[in-house]
Amino acid sequence: MKYRIYDVRILTGDPSRVIDQGAIIFDQSGILGIGNPDITSDVDVEINGAGMTVLPGLIDAHVHLGMDCSPDPFQQIQLDREADTAFKAYRQGIQFLQSGITTIRNLGTKNHVDIAFRQSMEQGIATGPRVFAAGQPIVITGGHGYPMATEADGVEEIRKATRHQIKIGADVIKLMATGGVLTAGTDPGSPQLTLEELRCACEEACRASKTTAAHAIGLEGVKNAIKAGITTIEHGYILDDEAIEMMIERGTFLVPTLLAPLLILEQGRSVPRHMIEKLQKIEEEHRSSFRKALKAGVKIAVGTDAGTPFNMPGLIVNEMELMLKEGMSALDVIHSATRMGAECLHIGERTGSLDLGKWADIILVEGNPLNDWSSLKRIRQVFKGGQPLFP
Repeated sequence: MKYRIYDVRILTGDPSRVIDQGAIIFDQSGILGIGNPDITSDVDVEINGAGMTVLPGLIDAHVHLGMDCSPDPFQQIQLDREADTAFKAYRQGIQFLQSGITTIRNLGTKNHVDIAFRQSMEQGIATGPRVFAAGQPIVITGGHGYPMATEADGVEEIRKATRHQIKIGADVIKLMATGGVLTAGTDPGSPQLTLEELRCACEEACRASKTTAAHAIGLEGVKNAIKAGITTIEHGYILDDEAIEMMIERGTFLVPTLLAPLLILEQGRSVPRHMIEKLQKIEEEHRSSFRKALKAGVKIAVGTDAGTPFNMPGLIVNEMELMLKEGMSALDVIHSATRMGAECLHIGERTGSLDLGKWADIILVEGNPLNDWSSLKRIRQVFKGGQPLFP
């Protein structure tokens, strides 16, 4: 089926290229035409986009399929059967799509269910967003996230764990460079995997043309991950000038996940006390580090950390709104949730912007997000690979 959306505002994913009134033509092979409102072709379906905006499908670069958003998800993970996790992942995939998210990068799911979910969609069995899957994260014994992770100690164990993830089909290798908020008994500021262990995993991933992501909250762990050659720093609560300069020099992305700690703090009475105590010490630094990175020009992609407490799939617009409040322009936030997300996944040649020949991952929303941010929640239609999925 070939579609044409006309008389529509187009946000291309490039902040310098906004089309106030134009048209876009696409089918399952990709984007066939864009720009002039008069462009036409033999099409099967025409959609009048008056008063609406077309933009690339959103990319959530940090989610956890199968985590249930409960006050203590790691406790629940230890009780769930593999089938329980799979059912949750499938339901969450639908929720992501309904929110205009056509691509997710999944950074940790027990039993590698995210890889199986991706494969089921490739086989036409399931429906969901494009999934770039990490499978189980790699952590030190008892380290942050161990209930859903592969535990490994020392360079050779890390090497084997990384090669195993690649063998079973991981797109990205997730590494826990520091302790974390959700795992009892770990200090978010404390380094866990060593520089040598991180470097080994990054080298193995690079040999297999895979990307890497490091959960990194404390400064020493952040710097170890950057030095090791990591693709993306996740969270980055504590960044100094040296870390930021290193990220710029090496092209390291930041995925700040600003929303996740706020949701936990807002529900303080219902989450384990250790989470609140940890966040009260570092949450303000989190936002300060984001502002410093933004000002310096660090590459930033949008990730929600969906699956963590009260962090339901599809809250990407809430995350984007926080980035807006902390100093990003509306166009730059949309750029971070589209083109920059695609670049940090190394799929920028295929999606993330509305250019000829790219996948037709497209959303149509009511209104203009540039002056009414809530319009991003008023989704009229979602296309993934040129196929209409919602409503």
